[in-house]
Amino acid sequence: MSVLGEEVTAGLEFPPGFAWGVSTAAFQIEGATTVDGRTDSIWDAFCRRPGAVAGGDTGEPAADHYHRFRDDVALMAELGLGVYRFSLAWSRVRPDGGAVNPAGLDFYERLVDSLLERGITPWATLYHFDLPQALEERGGWAARDTAHRFAEFAASAAERLGDRVPFWSTLNEPWCSAFLGYAKGIHAPGRQEPRAAVAAAHHLLLAHGLGLAEIRRHAPRAQAGITLNLYPVRAEDPSSAADRDAARRVDGLQNRLFLDPVLRGRYPEDLLADLEPFGLGACVRDGDLALIGAPIDQMGINYYRGYEVTGTLRPGVEPGGLEWVGADGIGFVPDTAASVTHSGWFVQPEGLTETLVRVHREYPAVPLYVTENGAAYDDSVRPDGWIDDVERVEFLAAHLRAAHAALAQGVDLRGFSYWSLLDNFEWAEGYSKRFGLVHVDYRTQARTMKRSAHFYADVIRGNAVPPIGG
Repeated sequence: MSVLGEEVTAGLEFPPGFAWGVSTAAFQIEGATTVDGRTDSIWDAFCRRPGAVAGGDTGEPAADHYHRFRDDVALMAELGLGVYRFSLAWSRVRPDGGAVNPAGLDFYERLVDSLLERGITPWATLYHFDLPQALEERGGWAARDTAHRFAEFAASAAERLGDRVPFWSTLNEPWCSAFLGYAKGIHAPGRQEPRAAVAAAHHLLLAHGLGLAEIRRHAPRAQAGITLNLYPVRAEDPSSAADRDAARRVDGLQNRLFLDPVLRGRYPEDLLADLEPFGLGACVRDGDLALIGAPIDQMGINYYRGYEVTGTLRPGVEPGGLEWVGADGIGFVPDTAASVTHSGWFVQPEGLTETLVRVHREYPAVPLYVTENGAAYDDSVRPDGWIDDVERVEFLAAHLRAAHAALAQGVDLRGFSYWSLLDNFEWAEGYSKRFGLVHVDYRTQARTMKRSAHFYADVIRGNAVPPIGG
């Protein structure tokens, strides 16, 4: 029997025009890290740090997308994709954060034109974790000046591509950049400085506001916004004041720190108090929140799992790490009823519905897109070449049903993009985790569609989740 159960075997149709896509990121797939004028990003430098990345892996050659993009676009067309969300490597477009590199923009122009030739809508993300290393050496995201350098990068990209790229995201998952990069140190640049992490969070949001203004200037007809990784946060015991406060703090850092300034033009008062010892208020200057809170045309939501938290640490509860700045004493409770992915993440599709409904009900109206949702599994290739990743099929089907449930509750959900098109470099996990619909043999760079790719093609073709199970 399918893990989805008998009760979910009927197909579910999505609205006409629903945008079906996939997402990738430049550093994770492009390779060609020293080609055509590209210079180091923080991830190139981080990969050279002993022990920082599993297996000592680096971004070279990744999935060699820089040289194989036309073949990859042909795969997208074969899947029937309507949207391809990709990111631009800042170090390729403005090496070292400096002057424009025409060869870097030429690559993205070739990619965009190839997509359009196949009838696939390009969706450009300006920042997906890969700050130029030269800017990190000048303070990185902890320095306010980096937000202004980002605005220059945004202007360069939008001026060159804005006539052909109808969707733009300024940032992808600023929570990860700030707190995994500057507080926990498990992402580039690998710093463990809570004050720097809080400053980085604000300066990333400021970069969003400045970048949004540049997109508006150079691509006034584009649908521009931001992509946030949002997760539901539940108190283990809602009657416990300690658990409720733990949930408030985690929700504040993970969700409201970004949702509130972008959609309401202000930081939550309780979060300002939590982060006052770490200097959040001191980072905010006159005019910042007006820039950050300027109207957006769409918001991307990346969803992978939820959190159940407690304020009472005990055996079996995972203590909160350094990334939870100002939330000492919190713990994360395992979901013993859920299955887990190869990344050790709990499979909780209902959390996607909850997240979408929350943004719809609690915040000013904005069209929503699921811009990332996916899972790593330990895929095996059979002797005949078939990759029967049934767990990923069931994961995807369950989350598509969860997205459909949000639509049924009135959420203005316009599209869904799976993470990821290709197996790729998975940040600190290197090449040890495979998220792709398409298997990549890293030795030969051969691409093979998995069962999940064929399933997703069926979804796209029918604009519906086909029956599974029984």
